Amino acid sequence: MSATIRDGSTPHAIAAGVVTAVVGFSSSFAVVLTGLAAVGASQGQAASGLAVVSLTMGLGCIVLSLAHRTPVTVAWSTPGAALLAGAALPAAGWAGAVGAFVVAGVLYLVTALIKPLGDWVARIPGAVASAMLAGVLLTLCVAPFRALAADPAAIAPVLVTWLVLLRIARRWAVPGALLAAVVVIVVVGEPLGDGSLLPSLTWTAPSFDWRTMVALGLPLYLVTMTGQNIPGVAVLESFGYRAPLRSALTWAGVSTVVTAPAGGFSINLAAISAALAAGPEAGADKERRWVAGVTCGVVYVLLAPLSVLVTSVSAAAPDGLIASVAGVALIGTFAASASAALSDERHREAGAVTFLVAASGLSFVGISPAFWALVAGGVVLIALRFRSR
Repeated sequence: MSATIRDGSTPHAIAAGVVTAVVGFSSSFAVVLTGLAAVGASQGQAASGLAVVSLTMGLGCIVLSLAHRTPVTVAWSTPGAALLAGAALPAAGWAGAVGAFVVAGVLYLVTALIKPLGDWVARIPGAVASAMLAGVLLTLCVAPFRALAADPAAIAPVLVTWLVLLRIARRWAVPGALLAAVVVIVVVGEPLGDGSLLPSLTWTAPSFDWRTMVALGLPLYLVTMTGQNIPGVAVLESFGYRAPLRSALTWAGVSTVVTAPAGGFSINLAAISAALAAGPEAGADKERRWVAGVTCGVVYVLLAPLSVLVTSVSAAAPDGLIASVAGVALIGTFAASASAALSDERHREAGAVTFLVAASGLSFVGISPAFWALVAGGVVLIALRFRSR
C-alpha cells in the first residue's frame, strides 16, 4: 500500500474516474434526451429515463469494478440513444418504446446465458453494423448546420466553441460546446418552469407491439452489442484486462428490464470512455486502476439527481440548440462508423446499401429504417457471397 501511495496511483485513479464520468455524462446526455423524446417520452419521462440510466450505470461501475478488481466502466448506450433519436414515433407511443427496451434487456440476458449468441452477434460484419449506425446518425449530425441557418446567433457559439476545443483540447470539445449552449440558454432561453427540480421516477406499463419490438428492440440490442459491448471488451483487453462481458451483460439485462418502465432504455460496457479509466491516465499501477471504475460509478450516482434540472434547462433552450449539441457530440461516432462501413473492400457494397437505407427514412409496415437497413445489407452480403462461389 505504501508503494501505491508513493507512486500516486490511487489519486490518479480517482481523478481519472471523475473525468471519465463528467466527460461521459456531459458529452452525450443531450443525445439521450433527444432519443427518448423522439420515441414519445414527455419531459418528465425523459428526466426519469436519464436518472435511472445514470443510477444503474453508476452502480454497475461500482459493483463490477469491485467484484473483478478491474476498471470496468458502464455507460448508457449512446449508439442506442442515437438510434432512438432517428426513429419514427412508435405506433404504440411511449409505452411501445418501453416494451422495446424490455425486449433489448431480455436479449442482453439471453446473450449472457447462451454464449454462442454473443459469438453470432460478433460475426455480423462490422461494415454492416457500422453502416446502419452511420445512416441513423447522418440526420442527427446535419442538425447543427440546419439549425445554424435558422438561428445563427444561438448556434454559432456552440459550433465555434466545439471547433476551437477540438483543436486544442479534444476531450473537452463536447463539454465545452455544452457549456456554450448553457450560456446561450441563460442569455436568450425561456425561463425555467416553476416545478420541483427533484428527481421523480415516472412509471409507464410496457406495450409489446410486434412492429415496435422489431423496429426498435432488435436494432437497439444489435447496435449496443456491436457498437458498445464488443468494442468495450476490446478496449479493456488492449490494456491487459480480462473483460467481464457475461457479468456486464447480466447487469445490463436485469437493469434494463427492471428500469425500462421508468425510461431505462439501455446500458452497456463503455467503449471510448473506458480508455480513460483503464489506461495510463488512471495511474502507473494497473492493479489499482479499478479505483477509477469505482470512482466513475460514484460520480454517475451523484449526477443522477440532476436529471430534472438538466431536462428543464434543455426544455428552455432555443429551438435546435440541444439537437445541435447532440449533433456535434455524435460527429466523431459518425465519422468512425462511416469509415468502418466503407473501408473493407469485401463488404463495401453491403455497407453502402445499409447506410443508404438507414439514411433514407424508409419505413415499411410500420418498421423503422434501422431494421430494413440490416435486412438490405444482409441480402447484399448473401447475394455477393453466392456470386463469388
